[in-house]
Amino acid sequence: MEKVKVAVNGYGTIGKRVADAVRLQPDMELIGIGKTSPNYEAIIADKKGIKIYTVKDNISKFEKSGIKVAGTIEDMVKEADIIVDTTPNGVGATYKPLYQSLGKNALFQGGEKADVADISFSALCNYDDAKGKKYIRVVSCNTTGMLRIICTMNKISKVEKVRATIVRRAADPKEVKRGPINSIVPDPASVPSHHAKDVLTVLKGIDIVTMAVIAPTTLMHLHTMVLTVKDKVNKDDIINTFLNTPRIVLVNSSRTTVSSTAEIIEVSRDMGRVRYDIPEVVVFEDSIYTNGNEVFLMYGVHQESIVVPENIDAIRASLGIMGKEESIKVTNDTLGIMKGYLI
Repeated sequence: MEKVKVAVNGYGTIGKRVADAVRLQPDMELIGIGKTSPNYEAIIADKKGIKIYTVKDNISKFEKSGIKVAGTIEDMVKEADIIVDTTPNGVGATYKPLYQSLGKNALFQGGEKADVADISFSALCNYDDAKGKKYIRVVSCNTTGMLRIICTMNKISKVEKVRATIVRRAADPKEVKRGPINSIVPDPASVPSHHAKDVLTVLKGIDIVTMAVIAPTTLMHLHTMVLTVKDKVNKDDIINTFLNTPRIVLVNSSRTTVSSTAEIIEVSRDMGRVRYDIPEVVVFEDSIYTNGNEVFLMYGVHQESIVVPENIDAIRASLGIMGKEESIKVTNDTLGIMKGYLI
């Protein structure tokens, strides 16, 4: 089988994880990455044997840093079948004309406006709708987490209303110029926060309102959610459904003493996961509570890795090379993604 040629334009928090994930797929070949700065991430990519492409004006900067450049980003795009754009927020849209001029399929990330793509994407929710779409936007980490929960709950009873609060991490672990350090800050995006609007780009017509605050942590986001569903539901049905849904895992403090995002991260470290990534939504089982047709729960979202499997599935959906269930299974198997209990 001829492998799909994938280019990753941007090699930061998401890009380097997507690039590594592509290299693990049996039906994909990473042809290279686009990088504009010869920083430590570029040096590590070079040491891994990954081809690096940059803008013409920066080639000499890379060479002075001892990094061999394979060509320009345009050269990379020409060689690829599809580009995964993981450039900083808003930059992806500026690259779209290049992808269009060369007739290439492309994925964008949640930091771009929804109209950059033909469809916004969440694998558990709308994989089939995205099949054959030339431009796909993989929604943000927080939106991915919310959509996995909502679409899974839809299997039990139709979700009619969602109210959620996102406790956002202040910065990724490597970011040294962001805060707050000693404060909890209401997200300036106002109420409803943009997360609700983003969910609506995938699930049309759902009654959803979200709020967000920024907390002094770098490890994970934490969501509190109240769902109103059509029929009365019970806690056991919800737990069993979550346990049997890929990309959702549960933690139970009475079973394992895990009751915080810090302990979830420590479990991932002890499991030997690469970069201690947690691409699953981590539901706190103790938090699940039902009241008639209302469901209350809390869950953690690892912002650095949760969208990685979605990008891999979106590649296959865009190019129409696998169905939903097959793609999700291959992605989960190659990336070691779990279901059931985290531990």
